[in-house]
Amino acid sequence: MHYGAPPVLFARARQLRENETRAEKLLWERLSNKQLGVKFRRQHPFHLYIVDFYCHEAKLVIEVDGSIHLLDENVEYDRLRSELINDFDVQVVRFSNDDIYFRIDEVISAIREIVAGSQ
Repeated sequence: MHYGAPPVLFARARQLRENETRAEKLLWERLSNKQLGVKFRRQHPFHLYIVDFYCHEAKLVIEVDGSIHLLDENVEYDRLRSELINDFDVQVVRFSNDDIYFRIDEVISAIREIVAGSQ
C-alpha cells in the first residue's frame, strides 16, 4: 500500500495532514468515512512521494494542484511523478484548487465514476 515509501515520508505526511490546504480540506470532507463506498487516505506516503489522497481499493491517487503547479518546471515534475505512480498500476487524477472551490460536485462525480469503474 505504501510501495516502499521510506520512513521519513511518514513523519512528513503527518505534518502535512496537520496543515492541509483549504482545497484539500474541502475535498477530504467529501471523501472521508467511505462516503464514496471506498476508503481514501489523505497525505499518504507512496513510494518516493506523498500523495494528496489515495484509495488502495480503487488504485487511485488524487492530487489537488494549486497555482504553483502551473509553472513549467512543476508541470514536468508532476508529469514524471504521475508516470512513476502509473508504473505501479495506479491511476493519477489531478484537480485544480478552483475545481474544488467552484465545481466540487463535478469533481466528486468524476471520482465516483473512476471508483465505480475500478470495481
